[in-house]
Amino acid sequence: MTSDLTGQRVLVTAAAQGIGRATAQAFARAGARVLATDINAPGLAGLDGCETARLDVLDAECVAEVCARAGAVDVLFNAAGVVHSGTVLDCSEAELDFAYDLNVKSMVRMVQAVLPGMLERKSGTILNVSSVASSVQGVPNRFVYSTTKAAVLGLTKAIAADHVAQGIRCNAICPGTVQSPSLDDRLAAGGDYEAARAAFVARQPMGRIAAPEEIADLAVYLAGATFTTGQACCIDGGWTL
Repeated sequence: MTSDLTGQRVLVTAAAQGIGRATAQAFARAGARVLATDINAPGLAGLDGCETARLDVLDAECVAEVCARAGAVDVLFNAAGVVHSGTVLDCSEAELDFAYDLNVKSMVRMVQAVLPGMLERKSGTILNVSSVASSVQGVPNRFVYSTTKAAVLGLTKAIAADHVAQGIRCNAICPGTVQSPSLDDRLAAGGDYEAARAAFVARQPMGRIAAPEEIADLAVYLAGATFTTGQACCIDGGWTL
C-alpha cells in the first residue's frame, strides 16, 4: 500500500492474532505510531514497530486507562470479536449476552473513550470490523454472530451520521472467511480439520480463504480515504456476488 500515515496515532484492538495483528503491522509499515492491544498480552510479542498494552475491551475502566495512555488517537481500529455457531434455537442467553458485549458493546466503549479527543481536533477515523455474515448476507448456522455483526453496521452508520460534519469518519470492514488461529480452532472442533477446511474453501468463489494481510490493506486504505464514511466495505473474494 502507498498510504502514508506518518505520525498518526493508531489504536488497534485484538492485535495478538489474525486481522488485528496483520493490521497493526500494516499501520506501522505505513508510518503510523501504533498502540497494539489485546487481552492476551504475551501474544503481542514480536509486533514490529508497535507499542503494546494489555487491554480487556469488556472492562470499561481498563478501556479508559489504556486509551488515556494512548493519548490523542487519530485512527481507532476495532477488531475484537467472537464467533458462535448455531441457529436461533441453539443460542443460549449467556452466549447472546457475551457476543453482544464483545462484538458490539466493546466497540461502543472504545469509541466513547477516543471520540471526545477526535471531536476536539475535528479529525478522526474509526474502523470497525463487521462481517459479510450480518445484514449483508444471510449465512446458515451463524445466528448470534450475524446478529451482532449486523449491529456493528448500525453503530457504524449512526456514528458516521452523527459526526460527519465534525471531521469524523466511521466505516466498517466486512470480511468473508479469513485465515486465523480462531478459524483453525473452529475447523478442528468438528473432529476432521481437513474435511472442514476443504468445505470452507469449496464455497469460496476465488477458491481460497483470505489472508489477514489482505484485510489489513483495506484498513490502511480506509484510514486515508478522506471522502469515505458510513460504508460497509465488503472484502469477501466474491462471496456476495
